[in-house]
Amino acid sequence: MNRKERKAINNTRKQQKADKKMTKEQMKSTIKGIMSSGSKYMPWIVVALICIIGMVVLSIFAPNILSDFTNLITNYSNPSKTTIEGFNGVIINAGDSKAFMENVGIYGGILIGLYAGSAVLGYCASFIMTSVSQYFAKDLRTAMSKKINRLPLSYFDTRQYGDILSVVTNDIDQLGQSMQQSISMMFQSIFTLIGALIAMFVTSWQMAITVLCTLPLMIAFMAFALILANPQFIRRQKKLGEIEGEVEETYNGQLVIKAFNAQDKTNAAFEKSNHELKRTMFLAEICGGTMQPFMSLISYVAYAAVFVTGGLLLNAQVAGFTYGTITAFMIYINLFQSPLSQIAQALNQMQMGVASGNRVFEFLGAKEQENDSNLPSVFEDKNGKEVVKGAVEFNHVNFSYDDSRVIIPDFSASIKPGMKVAIVGPTGAGKTTLVNLLMRFYEVNGGSISIDGIPTKDMQRKEVRDVFGMVLQDTWVFAGTLRENLVYNTPNVTDEQIQQAIHDAHLVHYVRTLPGGLDYYIEDGNTISGGQRQLITIARAMIKNAPLLILDEATSNVDTRTEEKIEESMDRLTKGRTSFVIAHRLSTIRNADLILVMRDGNIIEQGTHDSLMNQNGFYASLYNSQFSME
Repeated sequence: MNRKERKAINNTRKQQKADKKMTKEQMKSTIKGIMSSGSKYMPWIVVALICIIGMVVLSIFAPNILSDFTNLITNYSNPSKTTIEGFNGVIINAGDSKAFMENVGIYGGILIGLYAGSAVLGYCASFIMTSVSQYFAKDLRTAMSKKINRLPLSYFDTRQYGDILSVVTNDIDQLGQSMQQSISMMFQSIFTLIGALIAMFVTSWQMAITVLCTLPLMIAFMAFALILANPQFIRRQKKLGEIEGEVEETYNGQLVIKAFNAQDKTNAAFEKSNHELKRTMFLAEICGGTMQPFMSLISYVAYAAVFVTGGLLLNAQVAGFTYGTITAFMIYINLFQSPLSQIAQALNQMQMGVASGNRVFEFLGAKEQENDSNLPSVFEDKNGKEVVKGAVEFNHVNFSYDDSRVIIPDFSASIKPGMKVAIVGPTGAGKTTLVNLLMRFYEVNGGSISIDGIPTKDMQRKEVRDVFGMVLQDTWVFAGTLRENLVYNTPNVTDEQIQQAIHDAHLVHYVRTLPGGLDYYIEDGNTISGGQRQLITIARAMIKNAPLLILDEATSNVDTRTEEKIEESMDRLTKGRTSFVIAHRLSTIRNADLILVMRDGNIIEQGTHDSLMNQNGFYASLYNSQFSME
């Protein structure tokens, strides 16, 4: 064995130890989360457990009746018997067929009643646990939906969309199923195991000991299989999330993939991930699936041992030991050993639930953005009307997304109310980051940002965002009517306001071509062109009519002719209100009151278009290069 192989083996052992440690912590965390989230359903779970106990009692009592029934039949068929004992100790003559059939009917009726009652109670328990698990999963999905809105954007920067989607759908569903199946199965198995054990010792302690000899072997194998399977189930859920993320990326990137003829490369990458998922799922199912056949093998060995022991006891004419005793014991063996297999299956289900539950409660336990609902409203006058002048100041703002790289080292700027401010610079200069900080999508690491002299950190995020209208480069149009998209979350919008916004955003012709006009249902935002999506989001900002505006490449997805019309609309929209325009096409911001030229997170030049061109600096170089290309 060479050094590289020894290192690989050591790394594998370390990973296995880490997985075991992680599994124990995950088990505790998941159980704590389930108990906390499902506590309100505890009364219903108790009712289900009572039904399970009743079901087990009836099923345990039935073999005793079957034993007496068997003795009745064997004694009646024995020619040496002149009298036989019937139901409830009644003595009947061996040749009295009428009395015999009456007893057969009694025993049969009792058995049917016991098993029917057991089935009804089992159905009630299953119905209750199914209902509880579905409501529990619904509560978790609701909690996750609310959690998403409370998480900072930085959380989503480090996670794939597909992985989060997998948690919301697959993991919650798996946790709900595990809760439904494993809890009811576990308690039913435990009660049945205890009841069967007591019944076996009451019936024949000799044969009970024979059955118990197989117990250590079953427990040892169960423990071994579960120890092997648990880390595999955790890896399986993780791989499922990763592969869903890859599928989502491939779906969204189809244009680029086809344009670069990268289908083979994409397929190869997916095949590799798919192979790893297949291997992980195979190991998980093999480890978990080997329990059932081996448990069945041990059960067959127990059956054979009981027949041998029963034969010896019959031959020895042990008092009270009959053919009916062996019949009852065969059922008791099943009632005793089946729960062991079911416990193994329940533990198997619990492992899948723990793996899923860990991801669910890890998401629900993620650090949220600081709650600022206790902060007072700062933009309302004594009549409750919102009053915003629009003065904005950046005071030595410092920010980095992580510790590896500072995006904005020391940014300062003072914006007067009503100014149209353009922010320009090369890619990665920090333009969009600055807007994200202004909207409190991220919190500054140092310095402060103020609106009308009030630091935004002292305002509610909701209030900060209420005073801004936004048009982003990455437009968002959701499934719904065109009207719903235009008035999104803006209350009390009149038809006149909508029509004015449609006119100003040059959407009149587009709306007229739609069947149903404003009530046209947009199935998917991808069914409309990029330019139309951009126009819709511009009209949405117009309808909101916020006192401050952020336009991030607002005309990037429209043609030159439409761009000129949009610029006219934007001029009307920005008039009299503070506006921040992030522009790539410098020709669109020549009329800005102030242009901030950024590079590496700093302002390197500022002024009007004419003054910056006269300086013949970095801005002039950018503008001239674009003009020459155009």
